[in-house]
Amino acid sequence: MGFKRQRLMDHGPSSFYGTPSPSYLYNAPPPPLPPSYPYIPPPFPVVRLRGLPFDCSETEVVEFFHGLDIIDILFVHKAGKFTGEAFCVLGYPLQIDFALQRNRQNIGRRYVEVFRSRKEEYYKAIANEVLDAPSGGSPRRGGSHRVRSPDEVRDLADFKGLLRMRGLPYSASKESIMDFFKGFELSEEKVHLICNAEGRPAGEAIVEFASAEDSRAAMAKDRKMLGNRYIELFPTSRDELEEAASRGRILSKSFEGKDQTEPTPVIRMRGLPYSAGKDDISDFFKKFKLSDDSIHIICNFEGRATGEAFVEFGSADDAKAALAKDRMTLGNRYVELFQSSPQEMNEAMSRGR
Repeated sequence: MGFKRQRLMDHGPSSFYGTPSPSYLYNAPPPPLPPSYPYIPPPFPVVRLRGLPFDCSETEVVEFFHGLDIIDILFVHKAGKFTGEAFCVLGYPLQIDFALQRNRQNIGRRYVEVFRSRKEEYYKAIANEVLDAPSGGSPRRGGSHRVRSPDEVRDLADFKGLLRMRGLPYSASKESIMDFFKGFELSEEKVHLICNAEGRPAGEAIVEFASAEDSRAAMAKDRKMLGNRYIELFPTSRDELEEAASRGRILSKSFEGKDQTEPTPVIRMRGLPYSAGKDDISDFFKKFKLSDDSIHIICNFEGRATGEAFVEFGSADDAKAALAKDRMTLGNRYVELFQSSPQEMNEAMSRGR
């Protein structure tokens, strides 16, 4: 029998009874490396706002994003005039989704659109503001906006010949809109009724006027009545019209002038005092029989009231009659009422709002 090499092992405890000694591990192969995953940094927590009132302040933006951590607000200017856009930097990337939930909610009379943005866009906006600021100063912030009269706001608005209408009856037609703006040169091709994702009328329209001056003059019809509804008007742009068209939100001709909404017993309330409770809402609708279970006050992700609520009436006829309370006051706030549906109510409640 040939020479047999002695195993390289000390007399300490074996691996079965304890930790192997270094001499035992000397010739052992190295352990496999853990799998490597590419590091993906979290997104920069910034969103872009569009459609802000032209006298908007930082305080109003902070209130608009109530419950979120606001690090910076940058108002965007062009040729020294506020464009109605801003960038808002949040405290954490996770707050971006919560900020996007505020899309198309109101600051004053204007509904504000909220979009995802990127760090590069925010930094570029800062650089542009520095170049545009007087004497190369620091970027303008919201505090530089003084409160202006409605006439001054309209004069500063960047009219591009288009107006957005909001609050239209669902049965509104192009002819009724043209009659609303009688005295202005309009054709049916220049009136675009907006629909929702289901293809039903959304109560909005975009109207193209012959000139920017005409659209400015047409703002005199703001808050005037069409049928039994008062109509809100806002300056808008061709980009917004093209975006609505690209998303399929222009109402097809077969649905124009037809009320596609089915009556439901649900009404949505907007503009409630944040302190309003179910008893206050029940008293507001005191002519109708309501239970606490039929009143749903909507809260944000922190459990704070958003100023909205859904009310389930005993029948669709009761809900229709209750709409007569639209624009009446609850406390010191006037309250807007909208026909809604169980689906919209359940969606709002499921979002934890």
